[in-house]
Amino acid sequence: MKNIHCKVFGHNFQVTRDVTYHVKEYTCKNCNKQLTTNENGYLTELTPEFKEINDVLEHIHMKRHMRSSLNLKQHLDITNDDIEYIHIKHKVKSDDELHASVDLSNLLVFKH
Repeated sequence: MKNIHCKVFGHNFQVTRDVTYHVKEYTCKNCNKQLTTNENGYLTELTPEFKEINDVLEHIHMKRHMRSSLNLKQHLDITNDDIEYIHIKHKVKSDDELHASVDLSNLLVFKH
């Protein structure tokens, strides 16, 4: 009965897991069909092989994300209690300035 709904109206996919910023896993709410993003960015069926690849990708992504956060905190000599956002000024025109707040967890810092 659940498959009939998907055959008539199409699948109703929801993101069930964020592997990285670009790779996600999806599950149909009606028939529980699972898809994932492949290496070309297209949706493909979630096989055990893709599940294992996604597990490794998620581990690498989390490790890099944690390492970059630690490097930033050490470089700026701050803790989470000290500062939550860094304010950046960027010249748009000669008289105008654009103010933006950047979340520290997404900030990339180059050491000179």
